[in-house]
Amino acid sequence: MRRIGIDERRARLGVRHHLAVTASTPVEAARGVVALHSTDPASVFLSVHARTGPVEVKAIERALYEERSLIRMLGMRRTMFVVPAELAPVIQASCTNAIARLQRRTYTKLLTEGGAGDGGWLKEVEDATAGALATRGEATGAQLSADVPRLRTQLLVNEGKAYASQQNITTWVLFLLAADGRIVRGRPRGSWTSSQYHWSPTETWLPSGIPELPIEAARTELVRLWLAAFGPGTIADLRWWTGWTAAHVKQALAAIGPAEVDLGGVIGLMLPEDLKPAPEPEPWVALLPALDPTPMGWSERSWYLGTHASALFDRSGNVGPSVWSDGRIVGGWAQRPDGEVVYRLLEDVGSDTAAAVEAAAGRLTGWIGPVRVTPRFRTPLERELTA
Repeated sequence: MRRIGIDERRARLGVRHHLAVTASTPVEAARGVVALHSTDPASVFLSVHARTGPVEVKAIERALYEERSLIRMLGMRRTMFVVPAELAPVIQASCTNAIARLQRRTYTKLLTEGGAGDGGWLKEVEDATAGALATRGEATGAQLSADVPRLRTQLLVNEGKAYASQQNITTWVLFLLAADGRIVRGRPRGSWTSSQYHWSPTETWLPSGIPELPIEAARTELVRLWLAAFGPGTIADLRWWTGWTAAHVKQALAAIGPAEVDLGGVIGLMLPEDLKPAPEPEPWVALLPALDPTPMGWSERSWYLGTHASALFDRSGNVGPSVWSDGRIVGGWAQRPDGEVVYRLLEDVGSDTAAAVEAAAGRLTGWIGPVRVTPRFRTPLERELTA
């Protein structure tokens, strides 16, 4: 069994995630990590910038909204991602369809208990909303609720609890239509940090729609993509990243026949054709945003995170802005209200690396410009740096 040490894992991370060797386009940057986290819209742009260097905001927006070579959709762990358009069928079949089925059951139960309707009523509202969107071609949720009055139906959710609230079903219906692959999120209202999206019918956004794939084939392909980008990794890493059951992960792995390697006493998995030693890249540093796909790629993180979890992760396991050097996290960063990107190194990295981090923070300050970026999930160090 071949042994893969920490240094080699870090070298692979740097090269394959386009942190040591930059990508030439936003799509290439996304492919390097399979998909870009998009729960926080700003993370998509900052993650691409970290992997492409000179690519500007307009180029990323062009890939998202004009070329449509990247598409925003729900995926692994019921999380929002931006994915290369050619991978949309894989993620739709392997992850998103199951999310739609589960969430439809949840919403139907809430509607029935609230006396607003049942599954048939919900289906009617979905179809009416899809029809209204097809007529408009593009619309916001508010515009669609004016066309389909039943979208303004409100229900009391979590009654009797401290966090009880009245919820409008507009977001529920749009969520279900998107999870079914019938509509897509387009350009947001406002800047690239906004999450208020315009919606479009899938066929007008992607002329061929999202082709259907057999679920087993889609799961196998998604696992293959993860192994190529994040391998070597463990079954536990894969289960966490996909959000699947152990049976689904093992079924996909059986179709691939991965090679087993020794990760310091733990069995890791790699693609059989990927066992050659990884070349050592030139020294590199990177400032990655909150929820970047690299630190969120594995469940066991000690080999690149060290002892810094309490400063850089919140209590729900969301990573904040992080500073990287040669495949490991060495600090964190934040943007202050005046726009300056500041950072704190959490270990001694030497004068050369410290100078490279300082230069990277200056470049990022200039790239972000007048926009202000506050992570959706704030972490202890990020809060300290902006206090």
